[in-house]
Amino acid sequence: MTKRTKEILEILDRQYGTEYVCYLNYETPWQLLIATMLSAQCTDARVNIVTKTLFQKYDTLEKFASADLQELEQDIKPTGFYHNKAKNIIACARRLLKAYDGKVPKDLEALTSLAGVGRKTANVIRGNIYHEPSVVVDTHVKRISVKLGLTKEEDPVKIEYDLMKKLPKDHWILWNIHIITFGRTICTARSPRCQECFLTGYCKGYKKDDK
Repeated sequence: MTKRTKEILEILDRQYGTEYVCYLNYETPWQLLIATMLSAQCTDARVNIVTKTLFQKYDTLEKFASADLQELEQDIKPTGFYHNKAKNIIACARRLLKAYDGKVPKDLEALTSLAGVGRKTANVIRGNIYHEPSVVVDTHVKRISVKLGLTKEEDPVKIEYDLMKKLPKDHWILWNIHIITFGRTICTARSPRCQECFLTGYCKGYKKDDK
C-alpha cells in the first residue's frame, strides 16, 4: 500500500469510522440477496420501501420460489427493470432450495451461478453475511476510485482487481461503505461539493473542476 493510499484510508476512517454498515434492510441472508438484486439501477432507500411489504408478503424462500411472475413484477415494479428482476428472483429462489437446501452459499462461483447474481451482488453477500474480505464495485466506487487515482479502469471487474491490489484486506469492505457515504453526501455525481471535501488534495478531478 502506498503512503498516499494509506493517508486516504486514514482520513476516511476518521471521518466515517470503521464499523460495517449495510444500507439495505434485511433479516436473513436470502433477504439481503433479494434486496441486493432489487438494488440494481435503484436506490437503497427505494428498495427498503419496497422490501418492507415484500418480505412480509413473501416471508419464506419457498413463497418466492412459487410466486406468480406477473404478481411479483407488480410487487417490485418501483425498483425498475422489474420483468428481469422478478424472473431472476424466482429462478434464484428455486435454485437455492434445490441445490443449496435454502441456504445462501458463501463461494463466489456458487453465488454467481445463481440467476441475476453478478460479482457485485455476490461480494455484498460475502462481505455482509460471511465477513469475507470482498470489494464491491458500485457506481460510487467506480467513479470515485478513478477520481482518487486508485484505478484507471472502466470495467467493474478490472476495478475490483485493482482495488484488491491497492487496498489492504481489512479495508476491502470498508472502502465500499465509506465511498457510498462520501459519494452520496459530498462527491455527488451531478454537482460535487468540492468546497466541503476533505479529499481534494488526493482528487485527480479537483483541479480540472476548479479551473
